[in-house]
This record gives sequence, structure tokens and C-alpha cells, in this order.
Amino acid sequence: MGKLRAKSDYESLRNARIVENQARLASLGVHKTISDLRSIVSSAKPKVRKWQKKEYVITPVRRSTRFKGTPLSSSLATNSLRRSNRLRGKATDFEEREEGSDSYSSEGKEKRPANAPLVMIDLSPEDSSRRCNRKEGRGSVYNSICGICCHFCRQKTLCAEKDCKRCGNLDVNQPCIGKTDCSVCHSSNGVLCRACLKIRYGEELEEVRENNEWMCPHCIEEKGINPYWICNSSLCLKNRKMTPTGIAIYRARELGYKSVAHLLMDELQRKNLSS
Repeated sequence: MGKLRAKSDYESLRNARIVENQARLASLGVHKTISDLRSIVSSAKPKVRKWQKKEYVITPVRRSTRFKGTPLSSSLATNSLRRSNRLRGKATDFEEREEGSDSYSSEGKEKRPANAPLVMIDLSPEDSSRRCNRKEGRGSVYNSICGICCHFCRQKTLCAEKDCKRCGNLDVNQPCIGKTDCSVCHSSNGVLCRACLKIRYGEELEEVRENNEWMCPHCIEEKGINPYWICNSSLCLKNRKMTPTGIAIYRARELGYKSVAHLLMDELQRKNLSS
């Protein structure tokens, strides 16, 4: 009985509070405001966009007069065709320049080689003296036409040999005696300048020049003469998945090795024995 009485008292209090709140809202005019807003919203109808069918006009295909079959006028036909001087029968500027030069050959004269430069490059006295004084170092006389690219330093520099007709006279038909040449492959892998040959492999250019059977490290390894004697250029070491040595000549000489190649050869031998 006590629970039912408590429940009825709570409900009576709740109902009395609801009636009080509704009377307060009515006095404030909230119900009227809500009804006005609802009427405004219901009266405003959304604008529906009219669908219009798009009509596509079929236009005639553009064709040239040649496909239409209409013949061209003589003046238009002659002016519209673009012809080079060679097809017109006229000599080009390049041919006229060759005919006026000494290297041009018409009958009985030798033709200019394909790899010869059109304009001969004359070295200044400063560059010439610098080329002759660079026998002990790497030098800096760069020539993209007559210079032979070294496999290690990859620089097309002129050598400092006095008897070199290629670097001295800038004659591209002559070999460079300041760069090595492998007797087996005769490829760019065996081209080394004096400084790289001395520092990286411990060999003298004069001895290599006198030895007609000199082989580059690539051919020595391929023939199995000494598998540990490898090319230590950055490109070849990267192909072997090895880290390039950088300037390692100082470390090699501190450890008592003749060159960087001798240092790497000893390291490869010890690594092979330990494995």
C-alpha cells in the first residue's frame, strides 16, 4: 500500500509540473511561433529544375581537298609543297662550306673522317703549357673532341706526352699515347690515364706502353689469371654490389700497399679464406 501511495504522489507531482510548464510556454507564445514556422515551411515549395533534351547536330566531316577529289590549282600546288634544298637541287650551306675547305675531296682526295671536328680547336699558350706540365698530376685541360675518356676518372682530358700527335696537334685520327689500351678487349674498360693507372693500380704508363700484351683488370679476371685483381672504379664496384672506395690511396699507402687495387686484392683474398 505504501509503494502505491508513493507512486501516485510522484505521478500527481509530475502531472502538475507538466501543466505548469505548458502554461508558461503558452504565456510566452512559443506554440504560436512554432505553428507560424511550420506554415512558412509548408508553403515554400522547392523549385524543380526542368529537364531539357539536348539535341546534337550532325556536322559534315572535314576533309582535305585531296580526299574531296577537287584538283589543286597549279600555283597552290607548287607553293604548298615544302621541299628541302637537297630535293630542289640546291647545295646546302654545309656542302658549300665543305667545298671551300681544304678537307673536301672531289676526285683523288681523301674524304674528311666522320669523327673529325668541323672547326679545329687551337689551344691557348696557357692551356698548352698547362697540358705539358701535368705529367705528374691529373691536370685540367678538358677537350670533348680530342680527349679520350679515362675509365676511372671519366674525364676527357688531353695527355701531357710530348710525342702524342692527338693531344699535341689535335688530330682525332691518331691514338692517344697518354692513355692505356688493352691488348685483348680494346674497349673503354682498358683506357686509363697516367694518374689513375699509378694511384689505383700501381703501374707506370711507360711500362704498360712497352708491354704489347698488357691486359686490363677486366680481361685478367675473365681469363682467370688473377680473380682477385679487379677493377676498382666506382661503376664496376657498384656492379659487384660493393661500396666505392673513394680516395683510398692514403689508407693503402699507410698500410703498406702499392695501390688501391693491391689493398682490395688482399681484402678479397682474406674474405674468401675466412668464408
